Amino acid sequence: MSDSSPARTDAVVLDVWCELQCPDCRTALDDVRALRARYGDRLEPRLRHFPLEKHKHAFAAAQAAEEALEQGKGWPYVEAVLERVADLDRRGEPFLVEVARELGLDAEEFDTALIDGRHILIVDADQAEGKAIGVTGTPTYVIGGERLDGGKSQEGLRERIEEIADRLLGGREA
Repeated sequence: MSDSSPARTDAVVLDVWCELQCPDCRTALDDVRALRARYGDRLEPRLRHFPLEKHKHAFAAAQAAEEALEQGKGWPYVEAVLERVADLDRRGEPFLVEVARELGLDAEEFDTALIDGRHILIVDADQAEGKAIGVTGTPTYVIGGERLDGGKSQEGLRERIEEIADRLLGGREA
């Protein structure tokens, strides 16, 4: 998922392999926010879906995130769900629709999208690509062809991402 349109060819892409029921991804959200604040349009964080089997609402949440993107509020939706992982654990799909409503999205269309599965192929493709490049847990970051696994520890990851981004940007100013 990427909120960037049109595509920014000069931005460094940071793929964030994530699942919206993952407490570690909730923690990683602070790092993503800090990176967005530091780099602005020079860094393009893209949410990539990697729902884990151990979280029963993760696949639906990934589909919901794609519907939010389609309705123009992808990242705000992702952030709102991650901020309330415990609510998603307890309430499942009704919670996903409720968050959509809170953000002013078309909640009925959300409900329909979760029923008809219109975003399943996107989620499946992300997950397959993640497996192909060695993603085994979330969060995992890929920047400049380098994979950084945050599932075990976020310690030092933001600094490593900044080092890579600075190198790739080659001193370009904001």
